[in-house]
Amino acid sequence: MSAELNFLEVWIPEQMQPGTLFVLDQSESMGKADNPYMAILACPSCGSLGLITRQQCAGLEAMICGSDTCSAEYFLADGSICYRQPS
Repeated sequence: MSAELNFLEVWIPEQMQPGTLFVLDQSESMGKADNPYMAILACPSCGSLGLITRQQCAGLEAMICGSDTCSAEYFLADGSICYRQPS
C-alpha cells in the first residue's frame, strides 16, 4: 500500500497534513555529519511531525512514527510513501 507525498514550500506548521514533507534549509548542520536531518515529515497515518535524515529522504532507511498512539512503518520511494508489509 502506498500514499502520495505532498510537499510544503513555506514552513507553516498548521498546513502539515499527514504525508506532507517540508525540506529544511541549511540542514547539513543538524544531526550527524554523515547523515544529517534533511526534512520534516508528517506521519502519513496520524500526522505527527518528525525529522527525517538524508538516507530516509532517499528511501534507503525506513521510518517508524514517533507518536505514542501510532506505530506506522513506512519509507519514501519515487515521491510516494510506501508502508512496510508485515513479515
